[in-house]
Amino acid sequence: MPTGVNAVRDAYDPLDYTNLARSVVSALLENQPVPLAPPAPFEGSGVYAIYYSGKLPFYSHVSSKTCEIPIYVGKAVPEGARKGRQELGSTDGTDLFRRLGQHARSIEQAENLKVNEFQCRYLIVVPVWITLAERFLISHFQPIWNTVIDGFGNHDPGKGRIDMRRPRWDIVHAGRAWAKRLKAEETEQEVVALIRRAQK
Repeated sequence: MPTGVNAVRDAYDPLDYTNLARSVVSALLENQPVPLAPPAPFEGSGVYAIYYSGKLPFYSHVSSKTCEIPIYVGKAVPEGARKGRQELGSTDGTDLFRRLGQHARSIEQAENLKVNEFQCRYLIVVPVWITLAERFLISHFQPIWNTVIDGFGNHDPGKGRIDMRRPRWDIVHAGRAWAKRLKAEETEQEVVALIRRAQK
């Protein structure tokens, strides 16, 4: 172990996982919250955090008008990125804007949520870093709709997939027509109990 007045510390590595994660979180939080969904289209892909300010009692631990704890974190990758057809540095397209609009429509369909109770922050990211940035944000914030209630970001699986289970999000927030076709393996009370347990 080094001794003396000027003992050497570990050198700062900006590419260390912890430092990268801190950088992404900080960059996102520098952006001001906006309504969900943003009213004007914008270009770019990236990551985002959604915040809730409503009065459902089982979300009291995250509900805030000052957007402190996100209820959900997600990403929007450029169209064609999964098949390698998108240039690594390209931010063309409105993928992030469209993804936030899809989330707003899901919330509008829910019987016990109001879209004006939600805000979001978003961060346009070079596509090659988007998935990693999302992972950093989920790990840091542990949002309830990512960790306990699955399914908020799901799309209609199609009529040929009725054997799939109904997502927990749709059990607690009934309203999306396609989810009603799927079998619920838990009750609303059971899912709410899981949410309350996660608060402790």
